[in-house]
Amino acid sequence: MTADKHLQSWQERFELAEAMQPIIGKLYRNQGVEVLIYGRPLLNASTIDITKAHRLVAKYEGDKLRLRESFPFVEALGRLNVKHAKVDIGKLAINYWRNHSDASEIDAYMAEQLAPAVGKDMEQRDVVLYGFGRIGRLLARLLIERTGVSNTMRLRAIVVRGGRDGDLEKRASLLRRDSIHGPFNGSIEVDEENNAIIANGTYIQVIYANSPDEIDYTQYGINDALVVDNTGIWKDEAGLGLHLKSKGASKVLLTAPASGDIKNVVYGVNHNDVEESDVILSAASCTTNAITPVLKAVYDKFGINNGHVETVHSYTNDQNLIDNYHSAERRGRSAPLNMVLTSTGAAKAVAKAFPALKGKLTGNAIRVPTPNVSMAIMNLNLAQETTREEMNEYLRQTALFSDLQNQIDFTASTEVVSSDLVGSRFAGIVDSQATIVDGDRAVLYVWYDNEFGYSCQVVQVMQKMLNVTSVVLP
Repeated sequence: MTADKHLQSWQERFELAEAMQPIIGKLYRNQGVEVLIYGRPLLNASTIDITKAHRLVAKYEGDKLRLRESFPFVEALGRLNVKHAKVDIGKLAINYWRNHSDASEIDAYMAEQLAPAVGKDMEQRDVVLYGFGRIGRLLARLLIERTGVSNTMRLRAIVVRGGRDGDLEKRASLLRRDSIHGPFNGSIEVDEENNAIIANGTYIQVIYANSPDEIDYTQYGINDALVVDNTGIWKDEAGLGLHLKSKGASKVLLTAPASGDIKNVVYGVNHNDVEESDVILSAASCTTNAITPVLKAVYDKFGINNGHVETVHSYTNDQNLIDNYHSAERRGRSAPLNMVLTSTGAAKAVAKAFPALKGKLTGNAIRVPTPNVSMAIMNLNLAQETTREEMNEYLRQTALFSDLQNQIDFTASTEVVSSDLVGSRFAGIVDSQATIVDGDRAVLYVWYDNEFGYSCQVVQVMQKMLNVTSVVLP
């Protein structure tokens, strides 16, 4: 009988997760609503992923959230005219059941909690990806997964060099299959005659060009577009400004640190500095995005006198597979075979997004033989004393309930390793089991998916630039 009881419970959870899926999908496609459970997105999630997300709530609340407890909230959300919002059903459900014994007031409760997002319409905006490497293809995946009539950012084109025979199919194949992030979730077709890729119904024009200023986007029906430069070739205002000479382009975002006076934006930290008049911005680097939110959180609570950040970073395409010439020191040595000590500007770049730390941080980097997921080790001298328990609890609460909840994740696992975090949508994940605190000195370990987590940050900066940012509730 005990075995039957467990099987029956599993069957119930599985069926409820299956019942959630079409509601969650319809909410996004038709209303632009993303459903989450304690920060874990449920869009395109499998039934197993939905079940696991519910179990993870126990790590924060001491008890798991049951699907029969959350399902009525998904149903209630489906009945509301909420638009363009990220809605954490887990937090709403936990808060409700703490104060109610039955489901009779769920509809009224949801209407009250989600009132700021009811009937909130936004216009669709065009996006062009200039360059189609690691970040470009991940941005394409993130934009395509949001396909629907309510989608506010439409991927209209990608721009690449080349145009040789077979190039289009190879580009599509790289989008279709990824050695790190797995297969594309959907279908991809190639339109050779019109130089286009069709992914999950999204028609993506492939444009071949050697310079940003030689393209007329309007001939493809693209207007007032945000051009996201993933090449890293141009990093100053003069170079990036070439994009604005193309017809149909109105703003430019660089997915790398910029030079000069261009704003480096870390979403969650200084995104409110973005103004309508800003036409060229940078989304900074993956490491800057990973460490700045955590550093800001620590600074706000404990203060930081100074510190050193050491990044243990996966190798990148800039390095060599085997020993060969490279203009930078040490980077010519084989990336899959060596740990390579190199420099990073991330520690100094923090000050561009969070000026309070200007001149207070140093940094170095060690490239290691893993293809993705990196770690930042932050050795900080605080302005006041604290304890390991206080530090971890503060960062846990920050990850759950603060304005940085979409940037900072928190793990208490004693077994987590880098490959477990491939595909994380957070800028950084605090490894609480590794935290060291001794009076006014703290050492924090922050994991980050330097490809996918960073790309998620870039998408949020894109939304800010185009004024299509979703409201986060509760």
